[in-house]
Amino acid sequence: MDLEFIISLIVQIVMIGVIAVALMTAFAAMVMVERKLLGRFTLRYGPNRVGKYGSLQIIADMFKLFFKEEVIPGHVERTVYLMAPGLALVPALMAFAVVPIAGAPFTLPFQIMGTPITINPWIANVNVGVLYILAIGSLGTYGVILGGWSSNNKYSLLGGLRTSAQMLSYELPMGLAMLSAILIVGSMQLTNIVEFQASYLGGFFWLILVQPVAFIVFYICALAEAGRSPFDLPETENELIAGFSTEYGGMKFGLFFAAEYVHMIVVSFIMATVFLGGWSGPFAQQAPFLGIGYLLIKVAFILFTMIWVRASIPRVRFDKLMKFCWKFLLPVSIANAAATALVLAVLFF
Repeated sequence: MDLEFIISLIVQIVMIGVIAVALMTAFAAMVMVERKLLGRFTLRYGPNRVGKYGSLQIIADMFKLFFKEEVIPGHVERTVYLMAPGLALVPALMAFAVVPIAGAPFTLPFQIMGTPITINPWIANVNVGVLYILAIGSLGTYGVILGGWSSNNKYSLLGGLRTSAQMLSYELPMGLAMLSAILIVGSMQLTNIVEFQASYLGGFFWLILVQPVAFIVFYICALAEAGRSPFDLPETENELIAGFSTEYGGMKFGLFFAAEYVHMIVVSFIMATVFLGGWSGPFAQQAPFLGIGYLLIKVAFILFTMIWVRASIPRVRFDKLMKFCWKFLLPVSIANAAATALVLAVLFF
C-alpha cells in the first residue's frame, strides 16, 4: 500500500470518530435546548440550578447515568437485553455517513511527509445514498424491538410491538416522499441532490418549492420514525410506564435516550439535505465553511419545529396513528409520486 492511501485511510477513520463525537455532543446539547424551550413554551423556567442558566444540567445528568448501580433483572434474556441499546444507537450514527456537510473537499494547510491532506465533507459518497439511509434507518428498530422482547415484561413487549408496527408502516410513505425528490433530480446520491438544488436560483432552488407535499409527508414520517411526540407511542408513560425501556436503567437507558435524539438530529440533516438545499446558498461553493453554516441553520430550524410540535400537539391514540398512515399518508404519497412522474414525463419525454 502506498503512503497516500494509508494517510487517506487514517484521515477517514479520524473523520468517522470526529463525526460520532460531534453527533453525541449535539445530542447532549439538544437535550438541554429542548428542556429550556419546553419550559418557555409551557411558561416555566426549565433547568436553572446547575451552572449558569442551567447550562451544566446535562453534565449532572450524564454523571448520574454513568454512576448509577448496574442492575440487570434476573428474568431478562441477558445477551439480547445488553445488546439492544447499542443496536438502537449505532444505526442512527451510521446513517450520517452519506450526508454531505459541504460542497467541496477541504485541503489542510500542512502536509504529512510531503503528502497534502484532503478531507472530504462526507464519509461515503455512494450512488445509492437514499437507499442506504432507508436501509440503515430501519435497523434501529431492531434494537427497540429486541429490548422490549428481551425484558420479559408485558409493558416492554407491548412497546416493542408498537414500535415494529409504527416503524414498518411509516417507512412506506417516507420512502415514497424520497422517491418524488429522486424523480426530479434523477439520482439517489445525496451530493448530486444538493448540487442540483445549488445550480439554480443562486442556491435557493430547494426541492421543497416543487415538492411541498413530499416534504410534509417526510417530516411527519420522520417524527414517527424517531419516536417523537405526538408519535411516541412505544414509550407511552400513561399506558406502558416507559414502554420498551421499562426494565432499563443507568447508561443502558441512556443509550436508548441518546438513540432517539441522534436519530432526530440525523433525520433533520437528511431533510435539510434533500428538501432544503443542504449546504447550498450564496457563495457556499467558494467558501465551504459558509456552506456548513447554511446547513446547520437549516437543521437547527427543523429541530426547533420538532420541539415546537412536542409542546403543541397531544399524543394520538395508537389505532388512529396507524389509520393516519395507511388511509391518509400512504395514498397521498403514492398520488404525489405518480403526479411527479406524470409531469416529468409530459415535460421531458
